[in-house]
Amino acid sequence: MKTFKLKRLEIVDHDDEEIEQTNINLLDGLIINREDDKGQWLIEAYTDTSYLDYFNKLHGEQGEIMVQATITKESNEPATFITTVLGINEIGDNINVLFLGTIIDRRKHIIEDLLTDLIEQGYQGRELLVKFKELA
Repeated sequence: MKTFKLKRLEIVDHDDEEIEQTNINLLDGLIINREDDKGQWLIEAYTDTSYLDYFNKLHGEQGEIMVQATITKESNEPATFITTVLGINEIGDNINVLFLGTIIDRRKHIIEDLLTDLIEQGYQGRELLVKFKELA
């Protein structure tokens, strides 16, 4: 396993018309390449409790969540992951959110273009994620 510092985390969400990215203000974070046969990564975001309802809502509504993670340095290009929330834990006045997912090896603008195209074709929700995974 290889562990890296998580410098930035954005949740990529969508509605019927557009893609929205929500920047999570991190207090700290780690990202671990598990180097397993499934190519899974573990992402831990440590943030304040103001995000608790947001993450509970995401966890309850969606099985899979797309995130963009900037690793090691702020200047690095973000990596995109398809994840699920493993857990949300309250730690004093803060929370940590654990994601497990796989990396998508593409540049950001290609992914945004593909998602925009799929949304314009009428895909949404779980169907959008399934179709995206087929094409990505």
